[in-house]
Amino acid sequence: MKKLLLGSAVLAIAAGTAFAGSHSVVRMGTEGAYPPFNFINDAGEVDGFERELGDELCARAELTCEWVTNEWDSIIPNLVSGNYDTIIAGMSITAERDEVIDFTQNYTQPDPSSYVVLAGNEGLDVTTAVIAAQTNTIQASFIAEMGATLVEFASPDETIAAVKSGEADAVLADDSFLAAAIAEDGDLAMLERQELIGGGVGMGVRESDGELKAKFDAAIQSMKDDGTLNALIEKWEVGATF
Repeated sequence: MKKLLLGSAVLAIAAGTAFAGSHSVVRMGTEGAYPPFNFINDAGEVDGFERELGDELCARAELTCEWVTNEWDSIIPNLVSGNYDTIIAGMSITAERDEVIDFTQNYTQPDPSSYVVLAGNEGLDVTTAVIAAQTNTIQASFIAEMGATLVEFASPDETIAAVKSGEADAVLADDSFLAAAIAEDGDLAMLERQELIGGGVGMGVRESDGELKAKFDAAIQSMKDDGTLNALIEKWEVGATF
């Protein structure tokens, strides 16, 4: 869904190989700032679609898991370096990322990316506008290729704030994230135009962790087969069901 990120991950590949193999505790790395996929609840705990999904996957794979939060811009390098064992953070599967890490099969379908503007500005021509996106995302790359003016921010909340302050005319992000933002803020509106980018979301693992990848692949498939994954997708409204 969202996200395009490599950075210094290539430099850390060798370091990550030391963490391959069996895992007594699997550390699940997420951002904690992208509702409804992942966020920090009032109790200070990771919550959302991916928390519920990840806990179920760990149970099915008979793994003991714990949750770790990490800022988006360093989430791949810190996986490769061994700070945690998976990325489960709304990360779209892309060929560029797949050169650095491996992905499980997808656990969501490709989610449309939508534009949010201030209410009353629904006639905006996005091709000539200033568009905000979270840095290192597939949306940021799309805006740059489209030829519009791109302004990037470290967190998704900052992209919304940029629209509200007038620093940007619109924000481009996953439809499900923006729908949740609009539900909480009557000053925002969504454009009818959508962009279909990315190839669905999967869990990221180190290239050396083939055994762990296989366990999660099997668990994801079992949830697809018995319908529980579709039930979670519908509950959290994170895109089309399988």
